[in-house]
Amino acid sequence: MPDTGVYPHPDLARNLRQGTDFVAGGSGDGRQDRDSHGTGMAGLIAAHGDTGSKGALGMAPRAKILPIRVKIGNQEGTSHQLADAINFAITKNVKVISVSATGAADSRLLTAVEAALRADIVVVAGAGNKPISQRVGFPASHPGVIAVGGIDRTGRVAAVSVTGPEVDLVAPAVDIYSTSVDGKYRKGTGTSDSTAIVAGAAALIRSKYPYLPASEVAHRLTATAIDKGPPGRDDEYGHGVIDLVAALTADVPPMGFGSATASVPAHTPSTTTAVAEPAGDGNGTATARGLVTLGVIVAAGGAWTFIARRRRRGDDPPPRVSR
Repeated sequence: MPDTGVYPHPDLARNLRQGTDFVAGGSGDGRQDRDSHGTGMAGLIAAHGDTGSKGALGMAPRAKILPIRVKIGNQEGTSHQLADAINFAITKNVKVISVSATGAADSRLLTAVEAALRADIVVVAGAGNKPISQRVGFPASHPGVIAVGGIDRTGRVAAVSVTGPEVDLVAPAVDIYSTSVDGKYRKGTGTSDSTAIVAGAAALIRSKYPYLPASEVAHRLTATAIDKGPPGRDDEYGHGVIDLVAALTADVPPMGFGSATASVPAHTPSTTTAVAEPAGDGNGTATARGLVTLGVIVAAGGAWTFIARRRRRGDDPPPRVSR
């Protein structure tokens, strides 16, 4: 998870691995955060709660976060630092990378993203936030990357969310509570938050179905999404609103293969890695526009389960569940 680092919050500490820093003056292991953005994204992915019934729970509370500190503040960082963070995550055999930021597709960052996709890593990235961005930025705009937009409390596209033909999915992005520095909590709005939510969902899918290729994990997320707006994919909602239960349980055919559902193998320990992302600006420079989070997840026990291309409508019956 390339970001501003991750503070060892009580709700998150057990899932926080030793990472690294790509900024001067850091702790060396990524477990330091002066901004709270990285800590917030990590919490949405993998917070496990505090003792008893207190605290925050992330999407995948058994996932492990590998913090990669690439910037001090949310609006800082460079595309080269982000590329280095992605390459570092690849060497750690991560399974999911969540990038909650947009920037310029310079050659070094482009090469790193393509290397992650070739390594069978699910790459999830934020579409971007208005008014700073007006078009879906990189790496969300790159083929093979899951581009995530945001919805508000009413289920409509959030005013802050960039829209465009590259958007694949939307998730909650307004007034999202999560972990913060010094054991506190934060409330955030933006596609950074919706991206971390989708990354956590991808972690759960990879945990349940560890042999499912990254492309099929992405297909499962989009094929089971609840369609919004005009029927089919559109530039505001993509394929629809993420439906976590359907993504984990729907029994549908895979993309490009025959219909089949395998039995679930024995459970193995899960691991999640988080990294913060810097990205270049829309003018091709190396200044980060927004905050980026690389959520890396190496998950546990699962089976091959496949997805149909048809998206669910909001009034459709639930998808058939694998038994």
